[in-house]
Amino acid sequence: MTEAFIIEAVRTPVGRRGGGLAAAHPADLGARVLRTLLDRSGVDPAAVDDVVFGCLDTVGPQAGDIARTSWLAAGLPEEVPGVTVDRQCGSSQQAVHFAAQGVMSGTQDLVVAGGVQNMSQVPIGFASRQAAEPLGLAEGPFAGSEGWRARYGGAPVDQFHGAELIAREWGISRREMEEYALASHRRAVRAADEGRFVRETVAYGGVTADEGPRRDTTLERMAALPAVIEGGTITAACSSQVSDGAAAMLLAGERAVREHGLTPRARVHHLSVRGEDPVRMLSAPIPATAHALEKTGLAIGDIDLVEINEAFAPVVLAWLKETGADPARVNVNGGAIALGHPLGATGVRLMTTLLHELERTGGRFGLQTMCEGGGQANVTIIERV
Repeated sequence: MTEAFIIEAVRTPVGRRGGGLAAAHPADLGARVLRTLLDRSGVDPAAVDDVVFGCLDTVGPQAGDIARTSWLAAGLPEEVPGVTVDRQCGSSQQAVHFAAQGVMSGTQDLVVAGGVQNMSQVPIGFASRQAAEPLGLAEGPFAGSEGWRARYGGAPVDQFHGAELIAREWGISRREMEEYALASHRRAVRAADEGRFVRETVAYGGVTADEGPRRDTTLERMAALPAVIEGGTITAACSSQVSDGAAAMLLAGERAVREHGLTPRARVHHLSVRGEDPVRMLSAPIPATAHALEKTGLAIGDIDLVEINEAFAPVVLAWLKETGADPARVNVNGGAIALGHPLGATGVRLMTTLLHELERTGGRFGLQTMCEGGGQANVTIIERV
């Protein structure tokens, strides 16, 4: 089995809902990172075997296989195909897994993995609502399933409920979550001020930097916000931001590295995905991380940097409690609470940041994981070379 190497990775800035990227067609966001990726790598676009993109709510401008549309919108060769995958919030991390598996199997040599999401134009859950309303069905993918109800009853299945369950089960207070959220903003602001994102980011239109980090937020402001669920503890302050953006990376096998004269920046050391309770939904990164470490023989202390998606603050805080990871190595440049979460793009956005931060700090191993709808979590471990 051949190795899968990461050659190049790039992302747009992450735009706020209604912000500088809101009017951008998703295909044009995807085209921007694809064109930049190939320009920076120097690879002949015609040599690419496939383009695998993550995207949720593939309706309207995100419909019709956005991977293929983005490639063509970038003016790239028509003979190169594209495919769009949906593993909820982990869609583009799964795109990396599929791309790496194609390369590792020897059936492909050069594969682009990426993702795109414009949540300003297509709100989260919009596809489910559009599908249900004309048929007079209850909203939600689980509604009406006899098998689902027999197995899981009538418990609410949504991310806010899942976040509340995690906070309750792991004994995480609202104050702890708000302190974590404040730290995320401060880390993101520091990273931006130090220029840590410059190399990984390509401007789109007039947007040159991430729009999400709040320099002026305080614990007092967070404490004044209402809970999303009455009687709960989760507020907008400790939740990921609704966002727009795109990201892409190029993976290559050993033969492609030789034939195209490429310089690998990292190799895929491990990839896996695991499932857990779909009602609690967001805790799967905990068993998924344990599984990945067991499979690789690594300990959590061997991991130099971690990117775990900040869908909600309790997701990360519960993961920290269970894994014993050093908080100083986790989301060191802030996470989705500050930087935003353009659903289909976040997986590769996180990996792009992880790669660049490993290079900046000289670290060896980086681990990425994220919670996903249906109670799932991908884990990828990359090794800087």
